[in-house]
Amino acid sequence: MKQTLLFDLDDTLIHCNKYFYMIIDQFSDLMTTWFSGYGITADTIRDKQTEIDIAQVHVLGFKSDHFPQSFIDTYRYFSDITGRKMSILEEDLLWRLGLSVYEQEVEPYPNMQATLDQLAEQGHDLHLYTGGEPLIQKRKIERLQLERYFGSRIYVRRHKNNEALESILSEGNFDRDHTWMIGNSIRTDVVPALTAGIHAIHMKSEIEWLYNVIQIDVQPRGAFFTLQHLIEVPDTIHSYVGRYSSN
Repeated sequence: MKQTLLFDLDDTLIHCNKYFYMIIDQFSDLMTTWFSGYGITADTIRDKQTEIDIAQVHVLGFKSDHFPQSFIDTYRYFSDITGRKMSILEEDLLWRLGLSVYEQEVEPYPNMQATLDQLAEQGHDLHLYTGGEPLIQKRKIERLQLERYFGSRIYVRRHKNNEALESILSEGNFDRDHTWMIGNSIRTDVVPALTAGIHAIHMKSEIEWLYNVIQIDVQPRGAFFTLQHLIEVPDTIHSYVGRYSSN
């Protein structure tokens, strides 16, 4: 039975978090060097940057500026509490470092192509639903030629939440009994899907951003699976649909 599958992009089909953490490590190295002698640890710096970053995402959504701005705001915070003099040159360096995360290579997760090929061959209707800025996300999509799977069925939203998914489902007149959301984020993928009454597959990520981790307090109306590997998706859906259609 044909299903409609909405795939998340970052840390579901392609690597993302590991590049952010790589840049955060470089930021932490700079900060511990600049603030040596003030008793500020790398963990304290990372915790403050995470706190500031998440607060900005709640307000701004997935706007590209939020990440480098979190570096600037963290730098200013520790400058204020230590009395260390701030420098425009240092702030400029941090801004450019933060923006560099969007210039990293696009690396697919293992078996991304094989998984999408198999699902397409099985006749499923594939959609891509991602958070971020259109230009940045489009560049990733083009580099991996993902249009061959999703065509024009690509949705990019700065705020990826219950309202955004509900809007897509309602405007597209999706059959919710046969629609799945597949993604790594409990906050932006799983909970909105369960709230909307569609099936959900949580792709567990080895490196998860704290923003994505929240309590699931929605009772699934349909299927809800947690998987480790993309290649497991086709058989999981096939097995569930087989049981569903035979009842």
